[in-house]
Amino acid sequence: MAEKTKKISKEKIERTKIDGKLIAVIRISGEVKVKPAVKYTLDRLRLRRKYSCILINNSNKGLMGMLKKIRFSVAYGIISTEALAALLKARGYKIDKAKFNSDEIAMELISGKKLEQLGFKPFFRLHPPRGGIKSKLQYPKGVLGDNKENINKLVMRML
Repeated sequence: MAEKTKKISKEKIERTKIDGKLIAVIRISGEVKVKPAVKYTLDRLRLRRKYSCILINNSNKGLMGMLKKIRFSVAYGIISTEALAALLKARGYKIDKAKFNSDEIAMELISGKKLEQLGFKPFFRLHPPRGGIKSKLQYPKGVLGDNKENINKLVMRML
């Protein structure tokens, strides 16, 4: 009984360490032969085209459940501040088309605000990655699934 409580408490500690971080989700698979449930979930997350990207907060359990459902169609991981600033500078569009400082916006996003609250479009359209990818394999050999910190390299190759 004591071993189970130790395991549970360690898992809770690990979860609380990563709370409040932004996760970048990039759609890798195309639109052909996608199951209807996965297609509906991708549509709800605004990942309607190949190589589109969204930012989600990992403290939202509903979004994390949706991410678990589509993990075989997307690449995702915790995005760094530098990669987020570069993503905003290259691919961020304000709705009113005004100029902005990407570093300040990146810090506001990490602090908990959403793109819509800051007047940005809620998704980014990226280029196919330079150097290519293995789009049919899971993470250690390909890019699908949880890329952890390597999502930053993938985002930089897609700008």
